Amino acid sequence: MGLLLEGVDKIVGREIHLKDIQLELATGSRTVILGRTLAGKTSLLRLMAGLDKPTHGRVLEDGRDVTKVTVRKRSVAMVYQQFINYPSLTVYDNIASPLKLAGIPKTEIDTRVRRTAAMLHIDNLLDRLPSELSGGQQQRTAIARALVKESRLLLLDEPLVNLDYKLREELRVELQQIFQQRDAIVVYTTTEPAEALMLGGDIVVLDEGRMLQVGPTAQVYRRPATTRVAEIFSDPPINFLPGKVHQGRAHLGKDIHMPLQQHMQGLAESDYTFGVRCNHLCIAPSGADDIQLRAVVELSEINGSETFIHVVYDGHRLVIQHNGVQQLKIGREVPVYVNPCQFFVFDAAGRLAAAPGEACRV
Repeated sequence: MGLLLEGVDKIVGREIHLKDIQLELATGSRTVILGRTLAGKTSLLRLMAGLDKPTHGRVLEDGRDVTKVTVRKRSVAMVYQQFINYPSLTVYDNIASPLKLAGIPKTEIDTRVRRTAAMLHIDNLLDRLPSELSGGQQQRTAIARALVKESRLLLLDEPLVNLDYKLREELRVELQQIFQQRDAIVVYTTTEPAEALMLGGDIVVLDEGRMLQVGPTAQVYRRPATTRVAEIFSDPPINFLPGKVHQGRAHLGKDIHMPLQQHMQGLAESDYTFGVRCNHLCIAPSGADDIQLRAVVELSEINGSETFIHVVYDGHRLVIQHNGVQQLKIGREVPVYVNPCQFFVFDAAGRLAAAPGEACRV
């Protein structure tokens, strides 16, 4: 099955939910839609599923126009972020419900339900009601109900967002394995760059209803086409500093003057925006090539085993991702170190002009 969205818009009243979506998905593909809240991710899934109709454009399956075909007549399954299960049915009957509606023979239903439940490690819970399950078990049940249909299009709308960290990690790994075993088109939405990277496959970066960049996930991460893509595909968002290239050197802020790195050699003399991800800023030097800037601490935000140190340099706010717990006094001046080869460079229009090479891990 191939799925094609051709020039699709979705307009509700005066609000543009989706604009000029042109997207082709092949059988067996795995695509992550990455975007912040209200980017249009759910709207896009609903159009793919047939739950909504586009205002303009067409949706085609294997070359057949299904724009006006209802979801009931399509081979599609969808998992939502909420734990949607039938409260009066057992786990077994919840999973079996779409197969019963489709008139599948009882013996085949039993085989498919038990096989899918085992795949998601809930085969020992089949006699329980949803109210007797944990949140993670309820979501596993909802996912099993979608998988058991063996639909050609599987849509997952932030399915792990309501689970705690440990459960999310477990299910991400399991879902990757499940997706690899299926020939279906899998589309998965998330707001989290780390989740997108973990799932791999291809990615669509969506913002305010518009597709900003499409391609292999790792490639888009390493070469974000614009400053906006770089912001969305970094958590915390990428740090930016204005600068210029002049006489073979890059000049950033008030006191950073460095030779052009190998990936910057082709830059013309002009004004640029330099970007560096927070995990490449440090409060201690990591190599002989590091440059140093002096910044003032605004906040030390401890997040488990990491600390996000918010600082101000030359009027610009930066975030440093520090491994370990680090409490720094607000207002204290600290040195910040960065390897110059880690800088992205964007032109005056915000388009990527240079990206770190393979030698610099990003």
